Formats: sequence, C-alpha cells, structure tokens
Amino acid sequence: MVDTTITRPLANYHSSVWGDYFLSYTPQLTEISSQEKLELEELKEKVGQMLVETPDNSTQKLVLIDTIQRLGVAYHFENEIKTSIQNIFEEFEQNKNEDNNDDLCVVALRFRLVRRQRHYMSSDVFKKFINDDGKFKETLTKDVQGLLSLYEATHLRVHREEILEEALSFTVTHLKSMSSKLDNSRKAQVSEALFQPIHTNVPRVVARKYIRIYENIVSHDDLLLKFAKLDFHILQKMHQRELSELTRWWKDLDHSNKYPYARDKLVECYFWATGVYFGPQYKRARRTLTKLIVIITITDDLYDAYATYDELVPYTDAVERCDISAMDLISSYMRPLYQVLLDYFDEMEEELTKDGKAHYVYYAKIEMNKWIKSYLKEAEWLKDGIIPKCEEYKRNATITVSNQMILITCLIVAGEFISNETFEWMINESLVAPASSLINRLKDDIIGHEHEQQREHGASFIECYMKEYRASKQEAYVEARRQIANAWKHINTDYLHATQVPTFVLEPALNLSRLVDILQEDDFTDSQNFLKDTITLLFVDSVNSTSCG
Repeated sequence: MVDTTITRPLANYHSSVWGDYFLSYTPQLTEISSQEKLELEELKEKVGQMLVETPDNSTQKLVLIDTIQRLGVAYHFENEIKTSIQNIFEEFEQNKNEDNNDDLCVVALRFRLVRRQRHYMSSDVFKKFINDDGKFKETLTKDVQGLLSLYEATHLRVHREEILEEALSFTVTHLKSMSSKLDNSRKAQVSEALFQPIHTNVPRVVARKYIRIYENIVSHDDLLLKFAKLDFHILQKMHQRELSELTRWWKDLDHSNKYPYARDKLVECYFWATGVYFGPQYKRARRTLTKLIVIITITDDLYDAYATYDELVPYTDAVERCDISAMDLISSYMRPLYQVLLDYFDEMEEELTKDGKAHYVYYAKIEMNKWIKSYLKEAEWLKDGIIPKCEEYKRNATITVSNQMILITCLIVAGEFISNETFEWMINESLVAPASSLINRLKDDIIGHEHEQQREHGASFIECYMKEYRASKQEAYVEARRQIANAWKHINTDYLHATQVPTFVLEPALNLSRLVDILQEDDFTDSQNFLKDTITLLFVDSVNSTSCG
C-alpha cells in the first residue's frame, strides 16, 4: 500500500491522447494483400532500373538519389546508392582542379549526398561562390533552389568550417525574405526546410511530408511517386498492426491502477522506436525499444514526480541487482514496475540466447545500472537543495536522459553481429553517443524548463547555468542552443572520420538526436499538439488522402 500521509511532488500529467485507439487496427484491417506486395516488387524493380541506367556523372543521378532518399524508399537501394555516391566522389576527387560547375544547387546537393554517405568532401567547394570580402555573392540571392540546396548542405558541417557557418546565416536570411514571393510549390519547400532541415529531421516524417510536396512539383516522376506512396502505405499498415499488439500489452499492464503517477505514453514511445528503426526487418527491435522506453518513462515519473528519497534508495539497489529476490525490499506499489523490468530482461535474454548473443545482455544491464544510479543522484541533489555546476550537472544528466542506454539497446536488437570492441567503442570512445545524449538532455531542458519548475523538481541546465554564471534565463537558453549546435558537429565528425565503424552502428545516435530535435514547445510530456499531429501523419492518415497536415 502507498503511504497517503507522504507529500509527493505530483506532476498531474494529462491523460493519454490515444487511449485504446490503435486496438481497432485488427490483423484483418492491417493485412497487406498479395496484390500490393506484387505491385511493390514490380515498381521497385523499375525504380532500381532507373537508378542503374542514369549515369553517375550526371546531375540527373544526384537529383534521383536525393528524391529517392527524401521519399523514404532509399532503404530498398542501399548498395546501389552507396556505389553511385562512391563513384561520384572518386570522380570529383580525381578532377576537382578542373571542376568548373558553378551551379550552386548541384554543387551543394553533391556535397550533401557525398558527406551523408560518409565521404569527406571539403567545404572549399563553396569558395567559388564567395566575393573577395569573404561574403557570398549577391547574385545568388535570386537562385531559390541554389539557396535551398546550400542551406540543406550546411547542416552536415563539422567544427571550424566558417564558410558553412556563413552559408547558414546567408541562406536563412534570404530564404525567409523571399518566402512570401514564391509560388505555392516553392513556398512549401522553403517553409518545410526552414522549419526542419532534412539532416536533423526524422526520416519517416521527411518521407510523409515530401510525398505531398513532390506530388505538387510539375516535373515529378509518376512511377517514383506511386512507388513511394505504396511503400509508405504498406509500412504504415505494418506499424498499425504493431501498435495494436503493443496497446494490448500496455492494457494488460493495467497502467491506470498500477502506475497512476506516470505518463500514459505507449504510442509516443512507439513513435520513438520507429524513429530509430522503421524498416520491415526491425519489427522485433521496435517492440523491444518500445517496451524499454515505456519502462524509462514510468521510472522517470517514479523518481521525478512521485516516490520519496527513502523509497528510491532500495529501489535503485533492486534495479542494480535485477533479481526477483530483491522484490521484498521495495515498496509494494513499486513492485509491478520492477516485475515489468525483470520480464523485459528475461524476454531479451531468451531471444538473444536463440541467436547465440546472450552475452549482449551484459551491456544492457551495465547501462541500466548507470542510468538508475544517475536518477538517485538527481533525487539526492533535490533532497539537499543542491544546484550543481554546469559540468557536474551534464555529467549526470546526460545519463538520466537514458539516451546511451537506448543506443546500446539499439545495437543489441539490430539483428547484426556486434563485437565487444564495438560496444566498448560506443560507450567509451565515440563522439556520437555523448553528443546525442547532450542534444537530448539540453533540448529536453529547454522545452520542459517552465513546466517542471512549477512543482518541486531538480534543477535543469537552465537553472545551473543561471546560478553559476549569474546569467539571465535567455542567456542560458542561448548557451544551451550553442552546445546543441556543437554536438551536431560532433555527430557529423564521427560519421566522416570513424571509418572503422559500420553506419548501422552510428545511425541510431543520429536518429535519436533527430527525434528530440523535431520536438517543439510541447514535448514528449505534453504531446497534445505537434507530436499528436506528427503521429497522426505517420500512423493514422492515409498517404492517399487529399490532405497532408
């Protein structure tokens, strides 16, 4: 029983936006017909042919690859695209001294595609567009597609690339000023890019929105559009079925009675998992990740918005032990959550043992222990009224945000062989893991700051910075955003220079950063507006309907 005499810092979260909505997606409703599968294969073959037949040294090839990626179907042609970009990059490197292409749109597009494929192309390619005074040429301000292409390219910048910093400022200024004068199709492209550039956006969201933009481009390819729509439709059905199954699991947990203090975020947790892995081969990964993120969310609310410090000490110890024998040591109301945690690890161990990968669980538990101890440290600071220095805060808070634990779990469930060296690299040496954690932490602090300070809550980066540097709230926000921009450069650096590490190892860190980057004023907690609309676009609205949000 819960001691009702204890004063608890309740958060009063709103009820679920979705409830049992996704239970209505029955296996019959979400079945993919043999006709749809056949048509998809036929269209895939034709699009693959287009890729092969378009010469690598042509502008058309760059545009085709970019379109395929934006439409969300590049996962069907990974090897073909990888080979083409390799050829494009090698040809450029061999002839770069004779490169006289002064089409900004093409130069910037090639730069972005090549860097995205992890080849280092120097940002010096943009020097030809700069005047003697170090500023971009005024003549470029009339080139909408060129500005848009350059703007998108700037988001792959690494440290000390001043030309790309200048390019970002230049393109944003001019794209904003010309937006009102553009036709509807161009205006939609510009406003979408300024709202969220491709590189920092969630690929499924990019695909869903670009399908509608592409449809309204007069020169669009009907075959490509048809393929993208059918592929999205088939994946959406698969996601709906998974959401239905997970909603059933969530209902069986009896959330409202057993975890009344916690946010009801099953669908948002699934959105997070899909943001990392959306493809058909990742069904098991999405299921495991969704369950983990549900556990994280409930645990976060337990430590943050309900339990007392004296209740949390034995609970932290129990999680570290991860053993049924610890059940009697914790408060009775905590036991259902602890059982879910034990079941989660049992299920993971059982599945990994079948694959001969049982030793992976060791890394999952190591990260779980770091994470739970960081929560207790936060609770300790709150109990003692401590506002730590910024660096001390970040050391702990980049663990509480649970990003690294999710990242290691992503590797575990990816279905690939992961060496011990790769796990150790990700945990101890990578730039992507700490950078992704910092982006998640600081963006969360910017968004949640006002809401959380309305009740008893530990200090965020904003309070720590204001206290340590005697700064205003606005100055703390500016510093947080500066550090986020730097962290993105760290991620881009690992992509270009950690060549010994396969892309599938780095991709989850990039995708987790994208997921938090797209959140607006209403965050994961208050998901009644932006996040609800995004989930509706991906999992509810048909891609063939007439409106696209």
